[in-house]
Amino acid sequence: MTKEERRTELRWYGAQLRVRYQETDQMGVVYHANYLNWFEIGRTEMIRQAGFNYRTIEERGVLLPVVEINAKYASPARYDDMITIYTAITDFSRLRLNYTYEIRRVTADQHQNDTGKVWTQTDTLPGELLVTGSSRHVWVNSEWKPVRLDQALPELHSVLRFAFTGREEEKP
Repeated sequence: MTKEERRTELRWYGAQLRVRYQETDQMGVVYHANYLNWFEIGRTEMIRQAGFNYRTIEERGVLLPVVEINAKYASPARYDDMITIYTAITDFSRLRLNYTYEIRRVTADQHQNDTGKVWTQTDTLPGELLVTGSSRHVWVNSEWKPVRLDQALPELHSVLRFAFTGREEEKP
């Protein structure tokens, strides 16, 4: 699969939240570091929506540390805004996993009605774009040694492949 084919197959998973007062600064906007926490919420909820959870992953001895993270701020979120964290896998292998994020301010209807929906590249994500970002991760074991996900946790490998492509893994 070429990078261009991958790019056209992005599958966006949404996680909704309402901005809490404690997440804002003196200027009344969300403090910049909170967006990184929201990226983690997006990853966690995407994996949960795809059928797995971090607790099970870690109990099985597999960890997924961040090795790089980026954020670009377009417009601030403010106290009590309803936002959706859209998360998609941009690259996936047996050793690595990369995500992209869009944090958007949404209406009350979008906030309520979009739970559990998966958007494709042909869909327009709802809401006003506030922040974009990306993160890179590597699969490691409990000793922090690189591990092949297809060998260490094959069920998760299949779930993430489907979340990435929208297709079941082809059998050799």
